[in-house]
Amino acid sequence: MIRIEGLYKIFGDRPEAIMPMVMEGKSKEQILAETGHTLGLKDINLSIKKGEIFVIMGLSGSGKSTLIRHFNRLIDPTRGIIRVEDTDVMQLSKKELQEFRRHKMSMVFQRFGLMPHRTVIENVAYGLAVQRVDKHTRTEKARQWLETVGLSGYEQQYPSQLSGGQQQRVGLARALCTDAEILLMDEAFSALDPLIRSEMQDQLIELQQKLHKTIIFITHDLDEALRLGDRIAILKDGVLDQQGTPDEILLHPATAYVEAFVKDVNRARALTVETVMKPAPYRISAETIEEALAQMKQFKSEYGYHVTEDGYQGFVTQASLEQCRDDQGGTGKLCEEVYQELPTVAPDDILERVIPDTLESSYSLPVVDTEGNLKGELERSSVADIFSDSSDKDEPDTDEVDQKQAVDSGRK
Repeated sequence: MIRIEGLYKIFGDRPEAIMPMVMEGKSKEQILAETGHTLGLKDINLSIKKGEIFVIMGLSGSGKSTLIRHFNRLIDPTRGIIRVEDTDVMQLSKKELQEFRRHKMSMVFQRFGLMPHRTVIENVAYGLAVQRVDKHTRTEKARQWLETVGLSGYEQQYPSQLSGGQQQRVGLARALCTDAEILLMDEAFSALDPLIRSEMQDQLIELQQKLHKTIIFITHDLDEALRLGDRIAILKDGVLDQQGTPDEILLHPATAYVEAFVKDVNRARALTVETVMKPAPYRISAETIEEALAQMKQFKSEYGYHVTEDGYQGFVTQASLEQCRDDQGGTGKLCEEVYQELPTVAPDDILERVIPDTLESSYSLPVVDTEGNLKGELERSSVADIFSDSSDKDEPDTDEVDQKQAVDSGRK
């Protein structure tokens, strides 16, 4: 959907004249001290997929807000390519850029950006008014979006009469009302109280499941990034340190800076079962008890997961199969009486929710999706590995300690 290649941004009077210093590898501090110019972004390369929430995060001054303003050319780069689908954004004329901003992208701001002299419904409909949509149509559409974000009945209120959370819902409804394919959200929830912020995150996730927008979300909060992002890019001093899925960022930090960021994250709340599940090797496809026992003998296992064309059926052990065979006095068919009680978990379950079942069970838990398919198994040892302390690693060097202190200072 969006491709950024070789993006550089230097703030100052003579940015092109400073580019040789950047290419030589001089630091942001050196360039500022020697020239008075600020290196905002350096060689950014990103590819954002259609329909995903792509989170760009970093501490204050990392360049994340500068970067998001390049997508719709609120800021022009010093060098680089910006493509949205088949459109080369850098080649758009002033008029074309206006139309591009009106129809292709919408923006949600940290401080809401509402017009105090307009009512709630007028604020939501504003983008459509700019597009010259007739009043009746834009009012009805705005009313529908207000209902979607839970603000039905507030149409004639003014922004000053609303709470911070309600104002941000108005801002979200306004951005969605234009039907733009791409939503730019710059620290959209950071001004909200923690509880309201969590509710807004929930609402965004719920809306995205229905709308499948392409969302670029800026934040300095790693917990928020891990909760919302399909993929995450971490910036430091205008440089892209790492990009990847939340579990890749958490489990395989690429630099000391990223490692310092993720060190204190509650992994049980951030990771899902799918992250740590393993293939389920002991699948029983037999129809009779004797056939199941024969399959189990081939596996050299004392348990297995019974799977048919209809999906996962139940969990069986060698002991339960033999007991049922003896009770029946023959080779009966596999049925519910043979199955042993064992909880199932879903691939998208948060680990925190399934840890008690994992610890209480003597066997690996079957991972079953919403359609009843056996996707894998969750081993107790796999869960334990996720939470094993990094104390096994060598002591960090001085640079790593400095990185950690920098991150901790930024959080405070």
